[in-house]
Amino acid sequence: MSTRAPKTALTAFAAPGVLVLGLFFIAPVTAVLIGAFSDGGAAFGRLAADPVFWNGLRGTLLLGTVAPLFSLTIGFCVALTLARVAPGVRTAALIAISLPLTFSGLIVAYGFILLLGRAGFVTLLLAELGFDPAVTGAFIFSPIGLGLAYSYYLVPRVVLIVLPAISNFDRSQLAAARSLGAGAFRAVIEVMLPQILPSLVAAFCLTAAVAVGAYGTALALVGTQVNILPLVLYSKISETGTDLPAASAASLVLVAICACIVALGEAIRPAGKR
Repeated sequence: MSTRAPKTALTAFAAPGVLVLGLFFIAPVTAVLIGAFSDGGAAFGRLAADPVFWNGLRGTLLLGTVAPLFSLTIGFCVALTLARVAPGVRTAALIAISLPLTFSGLIVAYGFILLLGRAGFVTLLLAELGFDPAVTGAFIFSPIGLGLAYSYYLVPRVVLIVLPAISNFDRSQLAAARSLGAGAFRAVIEVMLPQILPSLVAAFCLTAAVAVGAYGTALALVGTQVNILPLVLYSKISETGTDLPAASAASLVLVAICACIVALGEAIRPAGKR
């Protein structure tokens, strides 16, 4: 026999969430939507005719795909290792892994500059081995270096999402596959991955949405040298330009991309569970 809470109690519990959703999502998006159409929708036309916008969109989609895939691979390997260690060691490792999530994007960017920049610690060590600091120090300011900096705080998100699924996985299935002649790698690919696929999809979608909308790290590391949508948006509202309707239109494009990523994840996850 099941009991249901009264509607008044359910409404009271739901009210804080609805209030937060309205104040911090619906209201800002509505304001941006109004700003984008403040000139009759001409901002979208200017945005569509701007090659910088299309290059930024291309760069955003590329960075928002490659960096999450790299982070998903590293995070899965880390989670697979942590699932096999003692609980105390796992807890300590998770605390250390979660630390990057407490840092802002600017702190992460300056940390990589101090480590891998032209006068960074690693760059100076490599210079002692004969490497040119002008070449090795420029790596972190490239699109690949930006993706590496993104992975610094994307990998912990992957680990925190995927680890519970791996920990609850019945490892006797791997042993059974090995006894039937499958190698260790094949057993993981064909037995484990299909069962934890929903968690992997959720981790990829979350990290992709974070990478697409990341702003502070990109601005501190590459400025406007790498063309991605958050920096295109920054250029629309910086001192060199004040096209607020176009900035609002670019913001809506970013929101739409993130919404599509999350919707894709929700559409794939039920199929994985079935």
